[in-house]
Amino acid sequence: MITRQRLAAGVCALLAALTAGIAFPTGAVADETAEQAAPKVELVLDVSGSMRARDIDGGSRMSAAKQAFNDVLDATPEEVQLGIRTLGANYRGNDRKTGCKDTAQLYPVGTLDRTEAKTAVATLTPTGWTPIGPALLKAAGDLDGGNGTRRIVLISDGEDTCQPLDPCEVAREIAAKGIGLTIDTLGLVPDAKTRDQLSCIADATGGTYTSIQHKEELTDRVGQLVERAADPVVTPVAVEGATACTSAPTLKSGLYTDREEFGQHRYYRVDVKPGQELRASVSVAADREVNPDYGVLLRAVTVHGREIVRGEAAGNGRTDVVSTGLRYPKAESDDENAPAETVCLQVSNSFSAASGVKTTPGMPVELTVDVVDGPDQASDVASFGLGRGWWLLGALVLTGFLAGVLWGWVSRLRIAVWRTN
Repeated sequence: MITRQRLAAGVCALLAALTAGIAFPTGAVADETAEQAAPKVELVLDVSGSMRARDIDGGSRMSAAKQAFNDVLDATPEEVQLGIRTLGANYRGNDRKTGCKDTAQLYPVGTLDRTEAKTAVATLTPTGWTPIGPALLKAAGDLDGGNGTRRIVLISDGEDTCQPLDPCEVAREIAAKGIGLTIDTLGLVPDAKTRDQLSCIADATGGTYTSIQHKEELTDRVGQLVERAADPVVTPVAVEGATACTSAPTLKSGLYTDREEFGQHRYYRVDVKPGQELRASVSVAADREVNPDYGVLLRAVTVHGREIVRGEAAGNGRTDVVSTGLRYPKAESDDENAPAETVCLQVSNSFSAASGVKTTPGMPVELTVDVVDGPDQASDVASFGLGRGWWLLGALVLTGFLAGVLWGWVSRLRIAVWRTN
C-alpha cells in the first residue's frame, strides 16, 4: 500500500511539473498601454414637451431625470470630465426647421463643479422638439480630442422628430470615424418604435440600450455608465485597410477599427521576426439587418498570395458579431540578421444586405494584432499551429508510459512477495 501511494505521488508530481511547464511558457507579453487622457462623458437629455408626462412613479419624466442627474453628479468619480447637453429645451414654436436645431450644451465637458451643474439642471423645463440626430452630432464634437474613454449617455422618451436625419445613421457615421466613442441609450417609454431606434443607436457604437420605468432604475443605470467611463480601456486606433496587400498599412501590436462593405476584402500588413508568433483576431458587427447564412474569414498570406493559415466563422441570420482568429509562429533563424517576414492579413465577409437596407457605411470591423515571442524551435507551422498543444500531447504520452512501466514493476514485485509467503 505504501509503495502504491509513493508511486501515485511520484506520477502526480511528474504530471504537475510537466503541466507547469506548459501552463507558464516563457515569452513576451503585450506592451502596456500608454497613459491615457481623462475619460469624458456627456449626458444628453431629451427636454422635449413629452417629458411633462407623469408616468414614472407618479411624477413627471422630467423630474425623474433631474433627480437622477443630481444623484449621479454627487457620485461622479473625480477623474471623469463630465458635460451635459440638452435637446428640445429652448424653442417653443412650431417651425420644424428651427426646432430641429434646438440643441445646446448646458454644462461644458470638463472638471465637474457639482453645484454649478446641479443649478443648470434645475432650470430645465420640457419645451420643444426631439432632434436626437443633431444632438448626437454636436455631442460627438463636444467630446472630440484626447485618447481617453469617450461616452455619450442619451436619455429620451420618444423618437427623433427631425427626419430625414436618421439618428441611427448618425450613430453609424460617428462609429465609422473610428474615434472610440460609445453611445449608451436609455428609453423612458416602453414603446416599440422608441426602443428600436434607441437600440439601433447603441448597437452602432457598441453601446447598450436600457428601458427605464422607475426613478431608481434611471439613477442606477446612469451612475453605472458614468462610472464605467473611468475604467481603464484600450482605445482602438482607426485604420483603413487596402484592397491589395501591396498597398496595405503596416500594423504593430494593438487594437484597430475599420469599416468593411458587404463582400469586400481588406488587407493589412504585419512584420513577424524569426522566433516570433503572430496572433490575430477579427470581429465584424452586423449592425443592420442582413440576409441569413453569412461568414467571416481571416487569412494570413505571404506577399505573393500563398496562404499560411486561416480562421473562419459562420452565422445564421442574427444581428450580432461574428469573430474568428489565427496564430502563426515563425521559426527561429541561425542568421542573427535575418529580416522580418511581412505577413498579410486578409479580412473578408460574405454578408449581404436585406432588402431596403443601406450598405454604406460599411460594417464595423475590430482587428486585434499581437506579435509575441513564439514557441521554442517553432520549425513547423503545422506542428505548432496549436501553440503548445503538441507539448501537452507529448507530456501525456510520456506520463502514461512511465506510469505503465512503474505499475507493471510494482505488480510483479507484489506477485513475487505473494509467492514467497
